[in-house]
Amino acid sequence: MGQAPTASSAPPAFGQADLSNCEREQIHLAASIQPHGALLLLEEPALAVVQASANASAMLGTEVLGRPLAALGGDVAARIAPLLRQPLDAIPAAMRCTVSAGALAFDALLHRPAGGGLILELERPGAAPDLSRRVERALQQILSAYSPRMLCEEAARIFRDIAGYDRVMVYRFDDDGHGEVVAEQRRDDLEPYLGNRYPASDIPQIARRLYVRNRVRVLVDIGYTPVPLEPRLSPITGSDLDMSLCSLRSISPMHVQYLQNMGVGATLVASLMVGGRLWGLVSCHHYAPMAVPFPIRAACELLAEAIGTRIAALESFVQAQAELAVRRLEQRMIEAIGREGDWRGALFDQPQTLLQPLNANGAVLLFEGQVLSAGEVPGTAELRDLGAWLDTQPRGSVVARTALGTEEPRFAALTPGAAGLLATPVSEEPGEWLIWFRPEQVQTVIWGGDPFKPVIVGNDPTQLSPRRSFAKWHQVVEGTAEHWTPTDLATARLIGDTVTDVVLQFRAVRMLIALDQLDQVRRQVGAADQPAVIADAEGRVLMANAAFGRLLPGRQEVPLERLADLLPHFADRADMAMRLRDLLQNGRSWRGEVTLRTPDGEKPLLLRADPVFSAPDRVLGFVFLFTDLADRKAVETARRRFQEGILEGQRLRAGPLESKSDLVFRTLLQAVVENAQLAALEITEGVELSRIPEMLEQVRASAARAAEVLEGLIRHAAQESAGPESRGPDAGGERDPR
Repeated sequence: MGQAPTASSAPPAFGQADLSNCEREQIHLAASIQPHGALLLLEEPALAVVQASANASAMLGTEVLGRPLAALGGDVAARIAPLLRQPLDAIPAAMRCTVSAGALAFDALLHRPAGGGLILELERPGAAPDLSRRVERALQQILSAYSPRMLCEEAARIFRDIAGYDRVMVYRFDDDGHGEVVAEQRRDDLEPYLGNRYPASDIPQIARRLYVRNRVRVLVDIGYTPVPLEPRLSPITGSDLDMSLCSLRSISPMHVQYLQNMGVGATLVASLMVGGRLWGLVSCHHYAPMAVPFPIRAACELLAEAIGTRIAALESFVQAQAELAVRRLEQRMIEAIGREGDWRGALFDQPQTLLQPLNANGAVLLFEGQVLSAGEVPGTAELRDLGAWLDTQPRGSVVARTALGTEEPRFAALTPGAAGLLATPVSEEPGEWLIWFRPEQVQTVIWGGDPFKPVIVGNDPTQLSPRRSFAKWHQVVEGTAEHWTPTDLATARLIGDTVTDVVLQFRAVRMLIALDQLDQVRRQVGAADQPAVIADAEGRVLMANAAFGRLLPGRQEVPLERLADLLPHFADRADMAMRLRDLLQNGRSWRGEVTLRTPDGEKPLLLRADPVFSAPDRVLGFVFLFTDLADRKAVETARRRFQEGILEGQRLRAGPLESKSDLVFRTLLQAVVENAQLAALEITEGVELSRIPEMLEQVRASAARAAEVLEGLIRHAAQESAGPESRGPDAGGERDPR
């Protein structure tokens, strides 16, 4: 939406941005709040009030600035005291407290802002139902969803039931940052937004970063008048107060105008975090002002965390299914080498096993000057041109194009049948690629308003405002194929790695069979990234490639004359010697884990040792392939730590409350833990093996955050039910929770 920043342009202050620079508006430095609550900035250690919202004294019934918190009356200082040893810099602590001589009851949130001090936010408690059963039921519904679409539809129903807004949308971001409404629950008389897309410019990047930190944001009344902080600058830092985690923080006037243009009266937005990234939002709209009590907001945050965890599990499961199909394909290729002396037929004799995992309509293999294909593909000349172009692309990763003819105009003629291209190298040799194609998919994209006119320009060209029309705007998109998803890319990479392994094995076998091609094949095997050792039928080493040499830093100069010379390099020498004898004497294949000794310590490897037969009773030689298991070991360690962390967190949180509250807490916590454990089980060993420890840690962190939010919610409910409540006449009436 905005222009790129320059060295001479400072980010616009809160409320001073227009659509030319709103990407950089300092929305976390609002210096004001919404008027349904009050904010106090406390300086430690005396907890003196050094900054406050202008309405604080009137709302609390006493003067606040310059006074210690304990002098304000009520039990607020006593409630805060046990929390001061906590970090309070990521998730605000919630409590029920009283303030002033009249012991007015408040819901309070406490956190530490950047720069020091403590921010205390106070709201008069509104009527809220007992949410425990509904949250428990919602967690089970989330856990039972078996597809991302079903989960999103369930999420919209859950949020509308618990929060009661007129419209609830689940909004997913694509790779370009545009959003699409993928699920919706709404009042019957409202126009549907399901399927609408909204341009990335509707949500500036600075707002997206705040959605990652502050997971639930509420706007109670679109027509509110902001309440300023007094003094404007924080006395602790001398600059604007960082309000990133404030629930009461004022909303950017640009965003308020955007919502007014939509006719919205109040909003609640919950972040959906998947794998540490902002996957989407649950966006709730009401068409009149609407106050949402803290327990409902906390329940929404808890459920959003659970939904994000479940999405991660479901996406991982899809990838695991693709991996299973690839493993079956690998087995067929290996069997074909032994049966027919080649592997390419197994790749193409059942085309759907190659096409279906990537939802492609055609595939082609460029290998050793030959072209093999399945489905609908361009002509041979065009395919060779594509192979030459692919050789110019960066190596080591898949090449993906959704609009090939647009991005590479020389291939424009291929658009009808090959607008989408996904390619992976199958060796280090030039021109050897496995390529999938998707046809052009002419589609009508429905936008929530014209994405090419996100602004309205007034009589003065500098007067910009968000668009006022949100009528459906149809865009016909030509020349593009269906987008390749992250799972598609991962699957292509896995198939490519598998074929590369098979190619290496095939070439090693062929080296033993065709000695006249020894020099060429030695170079091909030698350049391979996978460590390999090849020996003749007597166990004499014919070749150990450079990749194997790199496994033995400082020992590359040590010659390997016979397979037995491998033994001193491995930890379990006796077991390896026994298996080596069995391989040499009986021709029995060997798959197993071995431990290599290196100057830097021990390295776990997967060893695959196979005899090569020219006839059922004649062995030509042996091929040894080694795979580094360090990443897999890291995954095993991460899984063990994950389980220990989950169980330890559950043990430490057991019994924080009493009687009924304790039982409710245990029941809901068990549902949170079960959701996280299921997600961990479904994060299987896929292409990105090295990412699994990080993914498990993200699931654990999400579960811990959900448990912390849950504990705050239950503790708040226990405090509310224990002892008398003293509420003033402004506390708010009952509301229909729907």
